[in-house]
Amino acid sequence: MRRVRYNCAMSLDGYIADADEGYDWIPIDPDIDFEELSSQFDTYLIGRRTYEVVGEASPHRQEDRQFVFSNSLKQSEHTGITIIGENWIEAVRSLRAEEGKDIWLFGGGRLFGSLCNEGLVDTVEVSVIPVLLGAGVPLVAGLSQPVKLVLKEQKVYQNTGTALLVYELDKTDVAQDG
Repeated sequence: MRRVRYNCAMSLDGYIADADEGYDWIPIDPDIDFEELSSQFDTYLIGRRTYEVVGEASPHRQEDRQFVFSNSLKQSEHTGITIIGENWIEAVRSLRAEEGKDIWLFGGGRLFGSLCNEGLVDTVEVSVIPVLLGAGVPLVAGLSQPVKLVLKEQKVYQNTGTALLVYELDKTDVAQDG
């Protein structure tokens, strides 16, 4: 089964975007190999708000599939992506069951919370950026219960002071994918 990996940058005070939903505060660290990171995925799950802010600037490659979760966007108005509205749980379960690379949960604290509540997220991979924003879009929103995490990896990038933390979700207390 393919893994869903929530991989994002976060300010030290817990925001994945600033109060204007911007992300220009995230430095590009020369020691992070974004091409290698992107090569681990072939499918992207993106929340509507993230899609509207980032659009084509997401790290996907031409051949990658993008799924945007929205009840307001119309598929006929968006080419190159698939819009998922209703039946999103079944859609993610189906994607996980397919053959392929890992799935990047690219954006949305609310989308992460919803998927996490259903036991559909396997890892949380956060690059903690040494900046305090004071307000913005939180890392997670809408969790129905606490989720235990197990630290699997950590690394500090000296150029920017960014700290990468990789956690697996302890799914013993979370709804199971089925």
